[in-house]
Amino acid sequence: MIAEETLIKELKAKETQSTAFETLVSNYKERLYWHIRRIVLNHDDADDVLQNTFIKVYRNIDGFKGESKLFSWMFRIATNEALSFLKQKSLKLGVTDGEYQERMVQNLQSDVYFEGDEIQLKLQKAIATLPEKQKLIFNMKYFEELKYAEISEILDTSVGGLKASYHLAVKKIESFLKED
Repeated sequence: MIAEETLIKELKAKETQSTAFETLVSNYKERLYWHIRRIVLNHDDADDVLQNTFIKVYRNIDGFKGESKLFSWMFRIATNEALSFLKQKSLKLGVTDGEYQERMVQNLQSDVYFEGDEIQLKLQKAIATLPEKQKLIFNMKYFEELKYAEISEILDTSVGGLKASYHLAVKKIESFLKED
């Protein structure tokens, strides 16, 4: 894998930008897809949001200052794109974000791309009941196994706040799973 500093230089240089961007997409598309998918819950929607994310990354790479890792910067863009997408969808349908999220969880059972079993479905339903920030933190920590420092960089939140939110999310999920 190409060093991040080299990749950033190549992304910013017009003569190497195209090849560097292909490398960037190849290196990060799967992780970003699954991050987005856990937010929007639908394969086709995740593909759309992923494409929008890479377009934003491509258009804004010159503005990347290197104050965070490239990965963190792209995850922040992906997160914001996914949340904006959910907001737009719920507005279009005239429902709250929570109601829309609940519909998406209900649709998981019929989603041909959802490979989980009944336990996974139950877990997704539990996660859907969490407030937005707790949901993001739980997904990043539990599924993506990111360190608190990385999540802090992505969400621009203190590590202490993240730990508290993750702990609360776990308690709520445990409680939800015990109810059924």
